[in-house]
Amino acid sequence: MGSDVITASTVVAAPPSVVFAILADPRQHPRIDGSGTVRGTVSGPERLSLGAEFGMDMKQGASYKITNRVVEFEEDRLIAWRHKGAHRWRYELEPVEGGTRVTESWDLTRYPALLRPVLRALFGKKTEAAVRETLVRLAAAAAEDAAAPAG
Repeated sequence: MGSDVITASTVVAAPPSVVFAILADPRQHPRIDGSGTVRGTVSGPERLSLGAEFGMDMKQGASYKITNRVVEFEEDRLIAWRHKGAHRWRYELEPVEGGTRVTESWDLTRYPALLRPVLRALFGKKTEAAVRETLVRLAAAAAEDAAAPAG
C-alpha cells in the first residue's frame, strides 16, 4: 500500500546551525539534491524565511522552472516548502551527540485521499531513493562546511 509520507533520517557530523544554513540557502540546493533534478536557483532570497518564495531550474525529462514557498520555518529546527502541488519537502533537525539528526520527508497528506496512491505509484520509489541520497549529500556538505575555517 505505501505511506503518504516518505521519510528518512541520518545523523550529520555538524551542529544544527550549519545544517540549517545549507537548507535555508536555496543556492545550496543543487549541492545537496539527491534526485538529480535541481539544476540551479532562478530567483529568491539568499536566506529563506517563512513565506519566502524561491524559483529553481529543474530537469526531469524536460527542463522547467518551479517556484516554491516556505510553509514551515523554525530557525535551526525545521524548514519545509511546497510548490503548486500539495506535497511538502520537510527537514527536521534535532541536536544529538555527535551532531544533528536530520529527518527529511516528502509529505502527500495534503492531497485528496484518492489521489495519494496514484502519486505514490508514480513517484514513490524514485522519491524514496532521492530522499536517501539527499541526506548523504547534505551530511557531506554540512561536515565540509563545519570543518571549514570561519571567515
